[in-house]
Amino acid sequence: MIEFQEEKYSDKEIFGMLHPLLKDWFKEKFESFTEPQKYAIPNIHNKKNTLISAVTGSGKTLSAFTAILNELITAAEINQLEAKVYAVYISPLKALNNDIKRNLLEPLKEIEEKFGEKQQIKKKRKLGIRVAVRTGDTTQSERSSMLKKPPHILITTPESLAIILNAPKFRENLRESKWLIIDEIHALAGNKRGSHLSISMERLQKLFPEITRIGLSATIAPIKEIAKFLVGLENGKERNCKIVEAKLEKKLNLKVISPLPNLIDVSQEKIYEKLYELLDSLI
Repeated sequence: MIEFQEEKYSDKEIFGMLHPLLKDWFKEKFESFTEPQKYAIPNIHNKKNTLISAVTGSGKTLSAFTAILNELITAAEINQLEAKVYAVYISPLKALNNDIKRNLLEPLKEIEEKFGEKQQIKKKRKLGIRVAVRTGDTTQSERSSMLKKPPHILITTPESLAIILNAPKFRENLRESKWLIIDEIHALAGNKRGSHLSISMERLQKLFPEITRIGLSATIAPIKEIAKFLVGLENGKERNCKIVEAKLEKKLNLKVISPLPNLIDVSQEKIYEKLYELLDSLI
């Protein structure tokens, strides 16, 4: 069933779901969650397919990655982080892939530092959460390195995912991927790249039937059609999906003011004089 997410969670509820390291980092960086995050993070935490539609800068990407990082940090702390791909992030733009890598590596570096400070032993160990980009520009040596030491978060394009799924050795690293994130999904849903991607998504789901699909989209209509593309069909029926449609309404404080009570029976010079005085006082 595809339905809109009606329930919004409080900051207290979401922080209660997070690992202390991630919670402390988030509070220091942002203090509170944005509207999309208040609707989406608990869904993804509970492994529900989720489509997040919101304007740029509203925290969509962090909505998707917060629950994922939370689970990876928890596993890493207790030495249960395995050498496999836990999350696949797909973007239609290679440049965006590199941005996401930077945006993930910086938080991970800061969380790693917090983890180091927390330990009271001389020989400190690291969380060791790995992020890597795999596109057509990835060198052969980098690909070989990923095969030997797979990233926990793989960032790629629709075309590269299809190639990876045809590579028997690397495909084994995707066999238990828990999350699949499709960014800019509105740019893929109505074209051949999207059709190609939908096949790859089903192939990935076949490797791990319990994979959670997450779509990130700018505001678009009809949003339910995008959700259908995201989750696809299983035994002829649409998979379940929660739609988070966060419409950010800017609050305005609008006031009409005049430099003079009467603008008719005065000279132009007087109007300009009072206008500049008013602007000066407002500034």
